[in-house]
Amino acid sequence: MILADKIIENRKKNGWSQEELANLLGVSRQSVSKWESAQAVPDMKKILQLSEVFGVTTDYLMKDEIEAVPAAETAPVDSGLEETVRQVSMEEANAFLSHNERAARRISTGVMLCILAPVAVVILGGLAEAELIPMGEVHAEIAGTVVLLIMIAAAVGMFIREGLRGSRYEYLEKLNIDTEYGVDGMVRERRDAYAERHSRLLIIGIMLCIIAAVPMLMISLTRYTNNTDALPVLGVGGMLVMCATGVKMIVLTSIRQGGFDRLLEEGDYSRINKKAGRFDGVYWAVATAVYLGWSFVTGRWEFTWIVWPVAGVPFAAYREIMKALVRGR
Repeated sequence: MILADKIIENRKKNGWSQEELANLLGVSRQSVSKWESAQAVPDMKKILQLSEVFGVTTDYLMKDEIEAVPAAETAPVDSGLEETVRQVSMEEANAFLSHNERAARRISTGVMLCILAPVAVVILGGLAEAELIPMGEVHAEIAGTVVLLIMIAAAVGMFIREGLRGSRYEYLEKLNIDTEYGVDGMVRERRDAYAERHSRLLIIGIMLCIIAAVPMLMISLTRYTNNTDALPVLGVGGMLVMCATGVKMIVLTSIRQGGFDRLLEEGDYSRINKKAGRFDGVYWAVATAVYLGWSFVTGRWEFTWIVWPVAGVPFAAYREIMKALVRGR
């Protein structure tokens, strides 16, 4: 085992990200990344620091023929994390990344359908109320509701399908992993190649969500001159379309980025975050229940989407609290 692999192995055993290890050593994250990809070698001073941080000997780090650290030389690390370590081969890593790309497209499309689902209800109802279509308000509401339910059913079907297909990779979230030689380098190379596109999609998606209210504002200004009740309805539809497009971009690129982080055990998938994120599903299940309950009871689908950004703010605080509890253990 070469030095690069030993740094990766010991960093992951301690549940540290590259940035956390870099902070302990007083170097940049890029330096740690270069050491782990064998593009550079740490100097003797950093070798000594690594041996102290990992609780191993310098001989173990510098001599390739020493493959394992004797138990007496290893500093115990009580991180409260799982002891099970799953080996991930190059073939498994490539298969997962291919699956993750397909899942990103389908799940993001499903989320977009959920946001777009009430558009038919809002527009048909508004046009019927303004007597701009040959349909009564009751019939327009029924037709819109049918379209809404079809779109939500299609979205739920996508979520269930991808959940079942992705069940074989659940160990990447639940267990600590150890990648075979070359896997980390391959994943980092693909992540770096995607970095610019990730930033672009994230920025555009966020901007679309922010300016989604513009159609409503513009129509509010022209409503007084045009004197038609149909304009606000069209404004709500335009707002939901822009918001749905922006959210799709954010979800799409976040899932793609998350696939790289899962294999590298970084970001939200570091060993500490895996432990802290055990109850994330419960949190978002409650948020979904609130969204659907509020929407069906009030019928105000054009406003209830606000549940998602509102739920996202306390979620960040919740995750930080959970990580602090894990570190405390």
